[in-house]
Amino acid sequence: MSSREERLLGHLAQWSRFKLLVVGDFMLDQMVMGAAERLSPDAPVPVLRVDSANNIQETPGGASNVAVCAAALGGDVRCVGVTGNDAEARALRAALERAGCEAAHLIADPSRPTTVKRSLVGLAQHRHPQKMFRLDFESQEPLSVEIETQLLASVERELAWCDVVALEDYNKGVCSPRFCAALMQLARAAGKRVLVDPAAIECYKKYAGAHLITPNRSEAELATGMNTPLDASVPHTTMLAEKLLAQCALDAVVLTLDRHGALLLEKGGAVVTVPTVARTIYDVTGAGDMVLAALAAALANGVVLADAVSFANHAAGLEVEVFGVQPIPLAQIRQSILARTARAQGRVRALGDLLIELAVHRASGKRIVLTNGNFDVLHAGHVAYLREARALGDVLVVGVNSDREVRRQKGAMRPIFEESERLEMLAELRSVDYVTVFEEPTAHELIRAVHPDFYVKGGDYKPSEIAEFALVEELGIALRTLAHREGLGSRVVIERLREAERVENAARS
Repeated sequence: MSSREERLLGHLAQWSRFKLLVVGDFMLDQMVMGAAERLSPDAPVPVLRVDSANNIQETPGGASNVAVCAAALGGDVRCVGVTGNDAEARALRAALERAGCEAAHLIADPSRPTTVKRSLVGLAQHRHPQKMFRLDFESQEPLSVEIETQLLASVERELAWCDVVALEDYNKGVCSPRFCAALMQLARAAGKRVLVDPAAIECYKKYAGAHLITPNRSEAELATGMNTPLDASVPHTTMLAEKLLAQCALDAVVLTLDRHGALLLEKGGAVVTVPTVARTIYDVTGAGDMVLAALAAALANGVVLADAVSFANHAAGLEVEVFGVQPIPLAQIRQSILARTARAQGRVRALGDLLIELAVHRASGKRIVLTNGNFDVLHAGHVAYLREARALGDVLVVGVNSDREVRRQKGAMRPIFEESERLEMLAELRSVDYVTVFEEPTAHELIRAVHPDFYVKGGDYKPSEIAEFALVEELGIALRTLAHREGLGSRVVIERLREAERVENAARS
């Protein structure tokens, strides 16, 4: 496991709730779903047939999407922004509150509409949905002085409460240069970091004083006037980040590069590139919002910035695999990172790495099962026993006695298979999730370290006859004994082999 993966999994194992203040352009996304199977007779345009109101979906968008994404990552979120005084505003507030976000600081301005992005989505020939057209209902007029003053008063009140501020700018009138300057000043005075997902505009100077900004490559090109090659080579993207860092008096720039991952440049630091995970890209909608929410969540949890970018890149990769705007739960990100680690490492773990990963599983609600033994000469009885053990929970850990301990227990002629071979064979079993070696004569220290939900032993034992019985009782761990299969056992298998060898030698003589 790399040091970055180890640190990130360690943070995910100890992840705690955080407090995020989301400021910016709150909007409602509407998706009108229908069948697009014919052209209009009066114009060469597709006809979208919408069967019922149930085919119209409403979800939080823009800064609203940052809020619900952060809530899905374990955040307590409060929202500061502007809506209209209309039905769409009421729908947006309800959606935010359903996601667990506080919408009390969204100010209803009757002079402007709630920003709505209405996508027309057609299903042609019963295949996957495809966006056909989008209608935007919005105002880009600057806020009145009165409304702006109310927003800044809300920000000032909430800064003492929050860990981090996320500013989501879609250039809809909220994030004016005057508002941004006041926000940065208030945040600096309160000692709070501001993370900015910038608008697609030609100058980023209004974000001066922020902790970091997260433009994509095309946004960074527009803001700097620099064009980069299609291959997004590191020297060119580094120049983009350097120019933004200098222009805006930032601590860091996180430049998102689509399939090329992300590039991080901190003030006074070296460039860090974070490669992306190869994925099937379905819909990039909402990926930038996910990056901002994930960075805020990670930084609030004490993750160093380079590792926070890796976490955000992973979260955004999961976002693009789904259609439309959907928050990605923390548990899904945990499991995805664990799965990636497992593919790279296999199933054999040193105890330290194992404990980090088990903590992540446990935080996601998984039940841990532990068993142990020599597993010298693996046979069908072992396979059946491990399969039954795995069925008791979600993750099966198998502790394996070291070669030295097997020799102590079984004599100088054992083990038949060395430690590395026994680990390799166990790791190939479908029922086994993790394999680790332990040196002690009993499993007491392994049980203390793993602290499973279930401890399992095989054979014809009464629970009280098991060496670890008292410890398991003390720790409140459920103990299960699984039936021994008659005629199967390592000793029996070895005797069969020896008998077969005697018969073969006798036949030769």
